[in-house]
Amino acid sequence: MKIIKSIIAILFLLSVVGCSDFLEVNPKGVLSEEQVSKPELIDNFVVAAYATMPGLGFGTTHAPWIQSVRSDDAYKGGGGLSDQTPWYEMEIFTAVTPNIGNNDAPWYLGYVAVSRCNTAIRLLNEIDPAVYEMKDSRIAEMKFIRSWIYLGMKLRWKYIPFMDETVPNDAVVVEGMSNRPDSMKNDLGIWDRIIKDFEDAAKVLPDIQTDKGRPTKYAAHAFAAKALLFRAYEQNDQHKVVNINKQTLQRALDHINTIMTKDKSQFDLEPDFANNFLPEFDNNTKESLWEVQYSIDDGTTDGRINRGDELNAPWWAPYFSCCDFHKVSYTMINAFKTDKTGVPDFENYNQTEFKGSKYKEYFTQHSFDPRLGHTAAIPGYPWKYNNAILYQEAGSRAPFQYGYFNSMKEQVDPNCNCLFKPFYIYNSMNKKEIRYAEVLLWKAEILMEQGQLQESLNLVNRIRARAATSLARLKKPDGTLWMDYKIQEYKPGVNFTLNKENLKKAIIWENRLEFANEGRRFFDLLRWGLLPETMNAFINKEKGRFDWYNQGRFVSGRDEYLPIPQQQMNWSKGSYKQNPGY
Repeated sequence: MKIIKSIIAILFLLSVVGCSDFLEVNPKGVLSEEQVSKPELIDNFVVAAYATMPGLGFGTTHAPWIQSVRSDDAYKGGGGLSDQTPWYEMEIFTAVTPNIGNNDAPWYLGYVAVSRCNTAIRLLNEIDPAVYEMKDSRIAEMKFIRSWIYLGMKLRWKYIPFMDETVPNDAVVVEGMSNRPDSMKNDLGIWDRIIKDFEDAAKVLPDIQTDKGRPTKYAAHAFAAKALLFRAYEQNDQHKVVNINKQTLQRALDHINTIMTKDKSQFDLEPDFANNFLPEFDNNTKESLWEVQYSIDDGTTDGRINRGDELNAPWWAPYFSCCDFHKVSYTMINAFKTDKTGVPDFENYNQTEFKGSKYKEYFTQHSFDPRLGHTAAIPGYPWKYNNAILYQEAGSRAPFQYGYFNSMKEQVDPNCNCLFKPFYIYNSMNKKEIRYAEVLLWKAEILMEQGQLQESLNLVNRIRARAATSLARLKKPDGTLWMDYKIQEYKPGVNFTLNKENLKKAIIWENRLEFANEGRRFFDLLRWGLLPETMNAFINKEKGRFDWYNQGRFVSGRDEYLPIPQQQMNWSKGSYKQNPGY
């Protein structure tokens, strides 16, 4: 079992922040805080908070793949432009309003989850640690989960009300809380509260957890580092990066260095890149610092399956029945090309065209970073490393609008016992929220900003060296490679000129290839202040490939963040302030 078991009834607890009806009326059939004040029952409220996590991505902007679609990683896919129109509007940054669909639910569900964390913390605070020895650890877990939720919301909406355990579940109180009070000059204070929760958790959580899914101290250090890294790139009201705070970067580096005291022992890169995206390696790699747990063997009818990716499998009989969303973009495919020296062609990589069936020649005429074979499903090549199942063009519903290339990382073999296929395609593979590769690249980024160029490059090359050896699952039955995979480390004076400008390009590129289609790219570009130029260059290039991009345009100072949902604006009775441009 991959999930933490507890009393099922408590999972329906709705002490929520997001709807006044829930706040004003005691739900029937739900245990009250007074009824569950005994130490032996307190963990039920902790589990109720954990129980919200698998569902946060269901059909909403919390799902990582939606962030891929908002970046240059991916196209929406599906059966055409009108199939899930809100996501199409998000990917071309047109007609996105506070009333856009699929935007309200993640805000609402996020605060449901936050409220459960706060309820658990309030109850835990009342318990004598002498009779409940796990008190401090459980409080730390709840602070971790709370700020993990807030971090995701912060990256999507920027200004969010931070409600902790001191805020009562009272409609009048909560409605009066602003996401941006007049006294708040910028968003740094929100970052600080998120960071504090992670840092508080890191002081208490154990090095290793027996129960899979509970965070460790190192997971807390990793998320503290991530939040600090984003905080360091300080933005003005129009979302432009106006300062890189070196002191904040150093704080992030301190957390990273704490994690790296366990380098090569507790944490390391997996020998094969593929291991990060196979269900048999759930909770079983040195690379993963923390995973959102999914399950299919927990005694319930459907399991705690991943509903956030339910639409992403190809429409490909007899293997899958739905729905062909999350298509790898032509720009992303081109980014995997390597030149004769085995490094990316930063300037000219995206000039090659392969629309329609031209891709058949394209993949035989170029060399590629091996991570392409782990990222994209391509007709004529194995599906998820299975040489007996070659992906087919028939799996693509609208190839002349979205191409033929499916995102592969979140997919599984069709014979996997981790699949549930009533129509939509669900699987129980965990989500690895932070990989050690990410920690190494964060350190490379910080060292670059500190002027330690060679030390930074060494970390980038460590990532590339792993990619170069991740070939075992990319071979034909006869042992030869399916493509010409060519990748080299950056070698100053040979294939690379080491200076800050070039190193920054290399770090940005390495993040792009390593985490392609994992939902990181949009937020990385946001942090670096590169969204407007990158996305408009992408859109303008794609206009020559697909006419539906003709309406697309990224507006600086608006499109970096989503609008605060109008339903939430209405619910707050004027307390919330809308993001600029909406």
